[in-house]
Amino acid sequence: MKANSYYPVIMTSEVARTATFYQRHFRFTPLFASDWYVHLPSREDPSVNLAILDGSHESIPAHARTGSASGLILNFEVDDPDAVYREVAAAGLPVHIPLRNEPFGQRHFITSDPNGVLIDVIKPIPPTAEYEAMFTQPPA
Repeated sequence: MKANSYYPVIMTSEVARTATFYQRHFRFTPLFASDWYVHLPSREDPSVNLAILDGSHESIPAHARTGSASGLILNFEVDDPDAVYREVAAAGLPVHIPLRNEPFGQRHFITSDPNGVLIDVIKPIPPTAEYEAMFTQPPA
């Protein structure tokens, strides 16, 4: 299978609130908006997309219809996680893991959206020698 596009779809009972959150704090803009689905490309890179879907919508198999998202972490790779961290803190968003460097090769922090979906804002950094040995290809 050749995928032409890939993007996460967050199922929630709060479509408008969730879409507004990603527009306000993570620079997405609506391409399509209804009361049950919003498609959000990034204002900075239209190849980066996110969608918000009413978890009870009939297009979802009945056994999977829920009102809340769970078991999901969205990773946003950015050039300056420190600046995003300052924006998130100033906006009063929750900080579940404060900004820090990880030995596996990330500078990052974790916040969450109104549904509790975790958002990991990251920048690759050089890993420690121990973790570098685990890469199958040299890290970027």
